[in-house]
Amino acid sequence: QWDRSESYFNEAERLDPRDVSLLTQHALSYKDRRLFPEALRKLEQILNITPDDVDTIIEKAVIAQAQGDLPRASAILAPLHLQANNPNALETQIYQAILERRPAPIIARLKEILAKPDPALGSTNGELRFWLGWAQEVSGDHSAARESWAEARRELESFLKEQPEDHILLGNLALTDSSLGDKAAAFGLAERAMAAHPMERDAVSGARPLEILARVAAQLGEADRAIAALQKLMATAYSGALGPGAPLTPALLELDPMFDPLRNDARFKKIVEEAKEPVATTVPAKSIAVLPFENLSRDPDNAFFTDGVQDEILTDLARIAALKVISRTSVMQYKTGAKRNLRQIGNELGAAHVVEGSVQRAGNRVRVNAQLIDARTDAHLWAQTYDRDLADVFAIQSEIAKAIADQLQAKLSPNEKSAIEQPPTTDITAFNLYSHAKNLFLTAFAGTNGRDLLQAADLLKQAVARDPLFFQAYCQLAFTEINIYGVLDHTPEYLAQAEAALQSAARLHPDAGETHLARARNLYWGYLDYDGALRELEIARQSLPGEDWIFSLKGYIERRQGHWEECIRDLERATELDPRNVLTLQQLALTYQQLRRYAVEKSTFERILTFEPNDPVTKSMHAFVELDSKADTRPLREVIDLIRDKNPAALSSVADNWLLCAFAERDPAAGRKALSALGENRAALGPFSNGEVFNRPFMEGVIARLAKDDAKAQAAFTAARAEQEKTVQAQPDFGPALCVLGLIDAGLGRKEEALREGRRAVELCPIEKDALRGIAMVKYLAMIAAWAGEKD
Repeated sequence: QWDRSESYFNEAERLDPRDVSLLTQHALSYKDRRLFPEALRKLEQILNITPDDVDTIIEKAVIAQAQGDLPRASAILAPLHLQANNPNALETQIYQAILERRPAPIIARLKEILAKPDPALGSTNGELRFWLGWAQEVSGDHSAARESWAEARRELESFLKEQPEDHILLGNLALTDSSLGDKAAAFGLAERAMAAHPMERDAVSGARPLEILARVAAQLGEADRAIAALQKLMATAYSGALGPGAPLTPALLELDPMFDPLRNDARFKKIVEEAKEPVATTVPAKSIAVLPFENLSRDPDNAFFTDGVQDEILTDLARIAALKVISRTSVMQYKTGAKRNLRQIGNELGAAHVVEGSVQRAGNRVRVNAQLIDARTDAHLWAQTYDRDLADVFAIQSEIAKAIADQLQAKLSPNEKSAIEQPPTTDITAFNLYSHAKNLFLTAFAGTNGRDLLQAADLLKQAVARDPLFFQAYCQLAFTEINIYGVLDHTPEYLAQAEAALQSAARLHPDAGETHLARARNLYWGYLDYDGALRELEIARQSLPGEDWIFSLKGYIERRQGHWEECIRDLERATELDPRNVLTLQQLALTYQQLRRYAVEKSTFERILTFEPNDPVTKSMHAFVELDSKADTRPLREVIDLIRDKNPAALSSVADNWLLCAFAERDPAAGRKALSALGENRAALGPFSNGEVFNRPFMEGVIARLAKDDAKAQAAFTAARAEQEKTVQAQPDFGPALCVLGLIDAGLGRKEEALREGRRAVELCPIEKDALRGIAMVKYLAMIAAWAGEKD
């Protein structure tokens, strides 16, 4: 019951987030299901607690082997010594040598260990002799291999007399007999192991004897039995049969010499190819991704209408508590065009089912086609074409959502049914304006594009002017305005507009989940009322169970409150619903940065790079981890140099990190180039801003200090102070603005003013009120004191 197991693991970790034993079992659960990125993230959590834990390091190597990345596995294993007292480490290193087909060093070490076997290891000595035989077989020394296997058989048989039903012992002996060519004995032992430990009794280790049978059958020329066993294994989550091994994967099938006899069998090749899209995962059966619909209308302007139809179906399905629905940010990455690999998309999004469709609008008629597909098998489960008046388009969307829910056996509550049947508007033009605005918001929010945010707000105002009862448009307008306030223009005007849009939504539907979510956003961004925002989110969650923003916003609030583990849990939950949301993943990584969990921070950035391999901001943040954790500027400099060479248009987006790299390397020339690339933008120091921004003259002053040009530095800091003073006058109680002024005054030698401003910034942003911004103010006070010569 993998899904229930997962929920209990998550709840247990919430209560006890540093229990290494618990984290290890969770990691192994992920490994058994071939969810290797998730397993690695858990293992990195463990290594942040116990950095030198050998068993955890071994598990990382085992996963690298299962993924076919032998160089990475070798690098992980290299520091570990071949010690017989850690059989897991030893067997993993032996298996690595066999997969690499370079067994000579292992043979010498195994002979040395087995010359004086440790009696305390019991039957493990027989296992090691079996592996010595395989290493010798791979090296071409067949007679030595047979001698080792014969000795292994004698040792293992002596233990079997005392433990006749031990499935691990039976399996090891079966493999030994198959290596010696004793067909009857090998199959007999493998079948005894399966009977002693059936899959029905234990889903974790019960498939191990079946893997033994597959290996025995492959070795002894029984291709039909081997293929049948492999077909079942590749569709099963289980704990691997060899050492601390992973379940069989396509990479292991291709690398493992035990399967060489099957190489030319077409059925074997088909298993390997089909299994490259993993099926033994924890993807819930009632999970779904509604992919972008195809616009079949002649008028390209109808693309917004088509996106709106798809988005309404997705929104309707997300209201159903029994379904897991992938959020819009992630599905919009899979635009129509080239034929889509639905199995791959399902795996990437964590969805068992996908919906595809098309929309054709002509005059006052509309044709909507939709089909539901099982992404795991490519089986078409349901399809329907609706050809009706344009005014019926919202009824069509509701019917599609209810039909899909019915196909997935997701029972609707009366409230869910009512919400799905409620049309968003009766005005098609207003719906078009709303759909266009949501598309603009999606791209603007991901990249903080100011023009797109402002245009989205304008389109939404037009939509509600046409239909003053358009509830969803008011909610989206409130979201857009509060983002303009938070990201672009921190003035009361935009906060007031966000409040006005919220009040309009509340008048129409005061108890709707969307209203509570909009109020939570305003309380968080507009008023820093974290407790109030959390109360609103909890209400919103009751009717919007599939809304990823509820979890991400909850995570951001918990981070401000210093509830770090809760923040991580909720941001991870948001990424389950929206796995390709770059912003959420970046924020998750930066949360790990705050906790100095550098390994898992790095792996989180790597999650983004798997689907956005050329994203310059993520690449620079990924490289910044090395600077942050090890004071190593080289990776960041290399990334910046690559962007300068291959993608100069993107330099402005990474210029703040480039500037920090130049400061770290005491390189004023690089600093000037970075400042030029930054253009008119202002920068925070580092990848995580808490509202503090540094104007251009200030950065010119820092660069002049690096160049030992005191006169130029003084002139630049004087200009910076005049500019920053205006900011402080406009926001006298805004700590981040004051701390910047304090740093400038420290640069000008105004010691008392600098320290006063730094201390005032700390008073205005106490850590108890805001853990994130509060600690940043303490950091800048430390910097001010250092510049002012106050070492104590």
